[in-house]
Amino acid sequence: MSKGLLFSQMAPPQGWEADFEDWYETEHIPVRMAIPGFAHALRYRTDADPWHLATYFIDDMDALETPEYKELKSDPSDRTARMLSSVTGFTRYITDQISDTAPEGTPSDLTGSNHTLFVVAFNVPASDQPDFEGWYEEEHVPLLMKVPGWLRVRRFLVRPGFDGPAWTHLALHEIASPAVLDAPEREAARNTPRRDSLAGRPWFTSGRWVYEPISIAHSTTKGS
Repeated sequence: MSKGLLFSQMAPPQGWEADFEDWYETEHIPVRMAIPGFAHALRYRTDADPWHLATYFIDDMDALETPEYKELKSDPSDRTARMLSSVTGFTRYITDQISDTAPEGTPSDLTGSNHTLFVVAFNVPASDQPDFEGWYEEEHVPLLMKVPGWLRVRRFLVRPGFDGPAWTHLALHEIASPAVLDAPEREAARNTPRRDSLAGRPWFTSGRWVYEPISIAHSTTKGS
């Protein structure tokens, strides 16, 4: 089984916030948590636009090929169709997990909703991916995990066919609070010759967001 992530950003029209919250909590997330293979979902908000993020962690990516999931995508409810046709800033990425700093067998929701989420997205040309992967896995992540309050790093490769900017890689950093981003140890991880050699390349300017959790939901099929 291969792990992955569905990652989607959006914002409802002004005045739709209450309906948007109810739709997500009572319809959109529950129907996905009832599909075998979906592990848990976390909703987040930020001060930037679009302000809302939903992350669906998947323990078995074959879940996306099941009749149940395909029906959700091909025949959405009237409410879902109305909401998704009205939101702004919509993105949707299907991704495959590359790495996880947590030991094998660790629950996907190790920190629950007790963290701040720092997301970094890159669009790395194929020719530069070996250098990028080597730096991120061999140097950058190990240095970040030495930062007090840096809890977990999961990295994902974006599949083709996405909605939104052309990212190839997503990194989800779970940290204790936004203040962790200002730690001197984090600054040291950002000032190395290896990073500097990549930072001058045109693609290195990345997408960055800091999110706070709204709610968490878990699979309703595990153990059944």
